[in-house]
Amino acid sequence: MSEQDDRRAADRLSIPSRAVGEIAGEAMREASAGVEPTEQRDRGEKPPAYQRQPAEPSRVLLRAGTSVTVILCLATALVHVLLVFLHVAPPNPLSRQYSRQVNAWVFPLFEQNWRLFAPDPESVNRQISARTMHTAPDGSVRVSGWFDLTAVDNSAVEHNAFPSHTTQNMLRRAWSSYLETHGGDDRPGSQRALMIQQYLANIAADRISGRRGGSFESVQLRVITVPIAAPAEVGGTGQAAAASKPAETRYLPWWKVTSHGN
Repeated sequence: MSEQDDRRAADRLSIPSRAVGEIAGEAMREASAGVEPTEQRDRGEKPPAYQRQPAEPSRVLLRAGTSVTVILCLATALVHVLLVFLHVAPPNPLSRQYSRQVNAWVFPLFEQNWRLFAPDPESVNRQISARTMHTAPDGSVRVSGWFDLTAVDNSAVEHNAFPSHTTQNMLRRAWSSYLETHGGDDRPGSQRALMIQQYLANIAADRISGRRGGSFESVQLRVITVPIAAPAEVGGTGQAAAASKPAETRYLPWWKVTSHGN
């Protein structure tokens, strides 16, 4: 065999090795680029875990944010249940030790009572009115007329099949809590009494500001208590019991409130 024939035979033998090298190089390039190798794509196989693309950052942040929100909601619910339980449970060392924190959380929005099982119907009608005072820059003082807060609530409840809890109970419950904590001298004797006083003043200030407007820095409340007449007896008028108890008018002190209208 001649030297030329030997060279041709060597070239034919070298073709497969060059093809193998090209295939291996292509596979390495695909692997480095994160692309599934050609053979795996043809067979429908999934690439190894180390070759898969990582999750998008937005999805990772969304999962983390959802997890944090769920944990915070669960923690808040557990704390709420624990504080309400300490509020309604019989007095114990734990509730006495953390009474300030429990009262700050429960009152006035989450107050618990047993009136659902032992209702205490009202025996009097109360008309709660408020007026405001404004001091002008020149030192003059202007006092407004009385604004009937109870009449506004009654008009919102009357002929309304689904009156809101706010119009039915907010003002009434605030005054009931004020009576329980202050008695008849209008002096707050505890932190809760001071909070209820502030709560009642804020209700009056917000409602006057929303209905009347104007500028003022102080409010005063007037409460007129009218006894409810007893049911009429058979053959009687039923007015004697009510007539023996005249209406009672109570004026509360002037309270400073957040400036409105300035």
